[in-house]
Amino acid sequence: MICFVVSSGLLKIKELILRNFSCFFLDIENSFFFFFVCVLEIIEDFPYGFYENCSSKLRTISFSSFSRVADMHYGNGMLTRCRDVLESEFNCCTDLNTTQFLRKIIEIEKPDLIVFTGDNIFGRSATDAAESMFEVFAPAIDSGIPWAAVLGNHDQESIMNREELMSFISLMDYSVSQTFPSTKVTSDPAEQQPMTDIDGFGNYNLEVWGAPGSYLSNSSILNLYFIDSGDRAIVDGVRTYNWIRESQLSWLRGVSKRFQGQWKFADQSVEIPLLPVMHPALAFFHIPIPEIRQGPIKDIVGTYREYVACSSVNSGVLKTFISMGDVKAVFIGHDHNNDYCGNIKGIWFCYGGGFGYHGYGVAGWPRRARVIQAELGKGKEAWIDVEKIRTWKRLDDGVLTKFDEQVLWDIHTLR
Repeated sequence: MICFVVSSGLLKIKELILRNFSCFFLDIENSFFFFFVCVLEIIEDFPYGFYENCSSKLRTISFSSFSRVADMHYGNGMLTRCRDVLESEFNCCTDLNTTQFLRKIIEIEKPDLIVFTGDNIFGRSATDAAESMFEVFAPAIDSGIPWAAVLGNHDQESIMNREELMSFISLMDYSVSQTFPSTKVTSDPAEQQPMTDIDGFGNYNLEVWGAPGSYLSNSSILNLYFIDSGDRAIVDGVRTYNWIRESQLSWLRGVSKRFQGQWKFADQSVEIPLLPVMHPALAFFHIPIPEIRQGPIKDIVGTYREYVACSSVNSGVLKTFISMGDVKAVFIGHDHNNDYCGNIKGIWFCYGGGFGYHGYGVAGWPRRARVIQAELGKGKEAWIDVEKIRTWKRLDDGVLTKFDEQVLWDIHTLR
């Protein structure tokens, strides 16, 4: 799973957040925004923000931060033992270690949004899928922080199918997840209709809007694409992992095209600084694409210690992202022993490493999480576009060591 986190953030909810579809205001006072493997957080110096579940819009003024958590593999809580830990740790290690790690990450990064990127529960070990989901997402719910999730290849192996799981997740407290994307772009929830003629469950986008009073106040300055990469499939009689389908790629192209150029409708009385070619976007899904296995991968930061497990079918995801032009980084899970970022044809693909203690790993190699930060530029009178996107990781080593910090994209170099 994946999360976004914002560190040293100040979050004030000005209106009561209702259980399901609701709107609320964020009072943020900082100048950046992070992404972390399971949490999204907005930092200080934002004049204020507006996030709307129904229309999937998040208004921020200065900076955004997310935290990403991958592969929680939650089972039955304290009854489920850890895998691949040191012998000295085994007797006292259960799913509750995973829960504790997530709580610590939320506490240190103080996120405003949490994102889970699949294999949230390990279906074969989860006797009651609904109960396990309540437990795995409990730290996010208890924190009162909005959170989003996609499914992996193991979530549906209990007693609920993938559509039931995403529907359930979308109705949980503080969840901004969606089972289907909306067919209309509108702020009126009554006018929104789900797009059901698309493969998978859990395809949706979240929008980060510009600062109020700026020329981008009614535009998305950063888009977050969540995609269902499926579970397993049979191709020519051979079992393989599933893949992102053409209906999903067509939806992505449409969303991207609609967002790019929104600045053209900005208030022309405001002096507009030089703009990037496109507003950036980030994508999140579980199963890696074949190009990550095939390479070549450049500028690797982190550990590449596991063979990439992906589908035998190349459906053109990388080609689509390149043609769209806005996706700067993609965050995946699935291969627990990889925690690197690597560049393929100008787009970063980043693992976070295994987060959950019931998922496989390497004894003595601490569980870990990835954080992503998107900074806004400061104009003469207002915050402007996203200026820089960073990432780093934290270890569950007792002190939450921060390491492998790097810049994924910079507006000044268009890196």
